Amino acid sequence: MSIDPAGQGALPGDIGSIATGLQASSIRKRREAAADLGRTGNLLAIPHLAAALSDPHPGVRCDSVQALGRLADSSAVPALVRALDDAEPEVRAAALAALGKIRDPGSAPAVARLLQDREYQVRLGAIVVLGRVGDLRSVASLERMAGDPFSEIREAAEAAIIQIRKRRH
Repeated sequence: MSIDPAGQGALPGDIGSIATGLQASSIRKRREAAADLGRTGNLLAIPHLAAALSDPHPGVRCDSVQALGRLADSSAVPALVRALDDAEPEVRAAALAALGKIRDPGSAPAVARLLQDREYQVRLGAIVVLGRVGDLRSVASLERMAGDPFSEIREAAEAAIIQIRKRRH
């Protein structure tokens, strides 16, 4: 991989050649390509990774979401928000983690929807992200988590509310 002297990671031509791996017949090669794109640090990888979120294999989708999180740029938020609707809980959880790194307030309404997810880990991830994003509009949704059957969820929601309110004062 060539490094761009302007500090954008891999050069654009390298991004294209790495991205061709996302079309490989091998799941392992597609997963490696997604991870490699994330490691480039080049934002030109975002459209390729966003397209890979429709891959039929959940591992490829998960690796693509993680790579978008590694790039940590708000231009990836629309793709990550779409990934919150993925059928696989691992992909939804990875999308939440990526959104937590980016901390874009515009993602808060989509993240708040996952407070009702059937999967415990996804609900917990949504709470953590809402706390990090710090959008005051999330407090009401987090307050409703007081009725969750899991004490860890209730405690995390309370901590997220405190985190949001501290940031706003």
